[in-house]
Amino acid sequence: MAEGSALDQRTGEERQLLLAFLDEHRRLLRETVLELSDEEARRRLVPSLTTPMGLLKHAAFVETAWFPCRFGGRTRAEAGIPETVDESFQLEPGDTLAGLASNQQRAISQADDVISGLSLDDRCTHPVMGELSLRWVLTHCIRELAQHAGHAQILVEQIVAQRD
Repeated sequence: MAEGSALDQRTGEERQLLLAFLDEHRRLLRETVLELSDEEARRRLVPSLTTPMGLLKHAAFVETAWFPCRFGGRTRAEAGIPETVDESFQLEPGDTLAGLASNQQRAISQADDVISGLSLDDRCTHPVMGELSLRWVLTHCIRELAQHAGHAQILVEQIVAQRD
């Protein structure tokens, strides 16, 4: 936990705490990946599509898919995101860390705009899981971003170790 962060408020209201944890994991993922060069961040160290840069790209997808799309009513095509999760990790030749970090920030801003108009009990519909409350989705996104921040930390550690 970063000193002076919103997470220092350990007795806040439920919404405040959920949003603080969400923001913390958004930041951790971005800052971890931005330790690398563009070339390093494209490296695949595992058989899946997971790369540091891909994790950052996927994080923006998650923000957009859940909030402007599921809760805001936009289609994925309207929001400019891929139809499948796997596609959200795929890198384009022109992708850069700076560009993807900016895209993530923009996706966070749009997600936060949607979230600000909702209560924790408001619901969206997922085609497989059915009705889900904002409370559930925020908790899910916190878990997912925490996992991806951990993935990024391990990948970055491996890449940095190979610099020498």
